Amino acid sequence: MDWDDMRIFLAVARADSLSAAGRRLGIDASTVGRRVARLEQALGTALFVKTPQGYALAQGGERLMPHAEAAETALAGAEDALSGPGDLGGQLRIGAPDGCANYLLPQVAARLCEAHRGLEIQIVALPRVFNLSKREADMAIAVSQPQAGRLVVQRLTDYSLHLAAHEDYLRAHPPIREREDLRGHRMIGYIPDLIFDRELDYLAETGMELAQLTSNSVSVQMQAVRAGAGLGIVHDFAIPFCPGVRRLLTEQISLSRSFWLIRHADDRRSQRMNRLADALAQGIRAEVARLQTQVAP
Repeated sequence: MDWDDMRIFLAVARADSLSAAGRRLGIDASTVGRRVARLEQALGTALFVKTPQGYALAQGGERLMPHAEAAETALAGAEDALSGPGDLGGQLRIGAPDGCANYLLPQVAARLCEAHRGLEIQIVALPRVFNLSKREADMAIAVSQPQAGRLVVQRLTDYSLHLAAHEDYLRAHPPIREREDLRGHRMIGYIPDLIFDRELDYLAETGMELAQLTSNSVSVQMQAVRAGAGLGIVHDFAIPFCPGVRRLLTEQISLSRSFWLIRHADDRRSQRMNRLADALAQGIRAEVARLQTQVAP
């Protein structure tokens, strides 16, 4: 049995489509389809069932899946054993909420790539929870701790959020000295029905009015605050990127959240993945601390 065919089988099983698997592997969808058909012929059983939603595992595919994943883990272990003690090469795909992906990961990734010239880092910034069982990413950063699944979960760091506005907005509107002064001010926040994690429901926790300007992206919200469109709950670590934005009512409105690093349970047997996780964790902690110290009290 050809491992390359097995690799393609795993990609289709995780992506549920030939085209998505091909994009991940860097080959065209028709080639993926031919390779799957060849593997099915060699094994004498159907591995997938075509459905309106994509490619679902057939009974043969269900039986093959754990063996294919075990082979993948064994191959990764062999690569670990043969790599040098200082080498951290290959590809690493990190899924993260867009606030972390925009304001933290670029600097952290740059330092990792500088230290390990053979390392290729892909940052997937999406406002949703990543599915590691389908290998949408090698690691994911989340704002809440998952409660189910075969996962390795590591707390990365705590971070702070505060009410903030741009100086241009504050000059053009009535002063804000107490909570009561917030009435009548335009609020910026999440689209309520697109909040994918309860930890992101900042306005509900602070008891403020519903937002009039909303987005499912925290980075878009931050840019709206920077543009003087209103008040918003923002990450302290994002403020240094937006000159003129300053915090308000810091004694009365202050939130704390945590970032969690999530990995597939099978990856804990990989020394490479363990070392990458440690390096990523150290980098995130250091970058949050560096940026938050730049914010004026």
